[in-house]
Amino acid sequence: MALLMNVASVTKQFGAFPLFTGISLNIEEGERHGLIGPNGAGKSTLLAILGGRETPDSGEVAPRKGLRISFVDQDPEFDPALSAAAIIEAAAREPAQTPVILGQAGFSDPAVLAGALSGGSRKRLAIARALAEQPDLLLLDEPTNHLDIEGIQWLERLLATAPFASFIVSHDRYFLENVATHMMELNRRYPDGAFRVAGNYSAFLEKREAWFEAREKEREGLAARVRREVEWLRRGAKARTRKSKARLDEAARMIASLEDMEQRARTSTAAIDFTASDRKTRRLIELDSLAAEVAGRTLFRNLNLVLAPGRRLGLAGSNGCGKTTLLRILKGDLAPSEGTIKRADQLRIVYFDQMREQFPPEQTLRRALAPEGDSVIYQGRPVHVNSWAKRFLFREEQLPQPVGSLSGGERARIHIARLMLEEADVLLLDEPTNDLDLPTLEVLEEGLAEFPGAMVLVTHDRYLMDSVANGILGIDGQGGAELFADLAQWDAYLREKRTQKPLPERDPKPPATNNATPPSKKKLSYLEQREWDTMEERIMEAETRLEAAQQALHAPETVSDPARIEVCYREEQAAQQAVDTLYARWAELEERQSGN
Repeated sequence: MALLMNVASVTKQFGAFPLFTGISLNIEEGERHGLIGPNGAGKSTLLAILGGRETPDSGEVAPRKGLRISFVDQDPEFDPALSAAAIIEAAAREPAQTPVILGQAGFSDPAVLAGALSGGSRKRLAIARALAEQPDLLLLDEPTNHLDIEGIQWLERLLATAPFASFIVSHDRYFLENVATHMMELNRRYPDGAFRVAGNYSAFLEKREAWFEAREKEREGLAARVRREVEWLRRGAKARTRKSKARLDEAARMIASLEDMEQRARTSTAAIDFTASDRKTRRLIELDSLAAEVAGRTLFRNLNLVLAPGRRLGLAGSNGCGKTTLLRILKGDLAPSEGTIKRADQLRIVYFDQMREQFPPEQTLRRALAPEGDSVIYQGRPVHVNSWAKRFLFREEQLPQPVGSLSGGERARIHIARLMLEEADVLLLDEPTNDLDLPTLEVLEEGLAEFPGAMVLVTHDRYLMDSVANGILGIDGQGGAELFADLAQWDAYLREKRTQKPLPERDPKPPATNNATPPSKKKLSYLEQREWDTMEERIMEAETRLEAAQQALHAPETVSDPARIEVCYREEQAAQQAVDTLYARWAELEERQSGN
């Protein structure tokens, strides 16, 4: 494979704080690099350096001549007054492909304005804009944030078969497992500040664990040698000879090396433990025949559910299907359109909003963590703000820092810290993982799994959902809501549902009586009757062709072939027209056959 970019000994720091030093790597055609690391390690900064948006303090980034680089930002920005079609046309190397690119990204209305899009649709539009630029290298910063699970799976298929290379900052472990061909972690634990592996996420974990084991053995061996040298020094060794002087110097070097290894080995993780009440009630929230309707569209109906302590329910479904609406109904912010909801007396609910509490940017970290003074009350005990900050990986010297200068992950940790101060019977969590790094995610999983109350979780992080939830409520966006054991069962249900061939329902015919005359069928000619008799089979065949055409159009490999895109698009449109024509003809013949 041809080399796209060479990165040699790149270093970057802010003020006196080094982000990374001596980063070197190659990016070749077709490779998909995943980048992980704790908040503040410099992941987004490295991505910006690769894309030419920032310059390193030292080192060199050498892209291939004429290399086309596209960028998908973590929070993409668009002119809210522009339509999706206008945005793609402005970026496209081949503007004529705009309808096809929008169709692949799931946009049925090219005229929709960017200002009216949800977070997930904005992310899809940003990806579509990048694809329209036909890049050789695509840089993506947290691309799965705000996408639903279906959208993430679409992106996985797209990247896995794309002709371009990609470099991806992500904390989505399943996504990295399915997409990455190379993995890299930025972390001060490593002597060079980074650890790189050829392989996907699970291969990375295996090799990283082997590296840690080797380093631990090296540290133990060095520690034993240091202990021997310290004993020698204590016996009063003097630098009277050249040999003794060399040994003293070597002892000092080993001690310094051991201290450096031990310092790098120390890792801090946030301590997340939600405060549960001592409530003994078994039925915390009970839903009876619940339904929700928004703007005349039924999101779900006939929902019956009981939330009891220990129930950790994951909500699954595409964006806009009603997951957040259900959370707000459970909390009491919205009323259901039908049915009843019963809550236990004095029920305490803690709600993690995906939009999150917006702290004033000028507010200090100290005041954001402890609004009432220099301490907080956690699980009935006072905790000083310095200790509380350390629990969430903040340093004491950061406390006077304004919140506006913190990273998205750091602000997310503030929000979790505030929620942990509230006693809860029920946790309602709407996308709690956005902006959290992997170490914090792992601790969040432990905290949620150990919470004794009830929990309802909305997340695009399939790993978190599988780790925490002990049941899935799947909402199909068409009024249905059913319980499943896990995400795999929900996915199997969706696949089966897509393969079903819905046909128009015939009006039930009234039973014959002595005084009733059966409807006449003489209105149909011989040829029309034969057409009617074969209509069901023809519709099923037409829908099979339509499904195949849609799959071909949205297949990731289609993106790289403009000619194929155009052919597939025409085939999909023709197949859709054929299905629509058959349904219309069905209705016409049925009306005549019934004698109406």
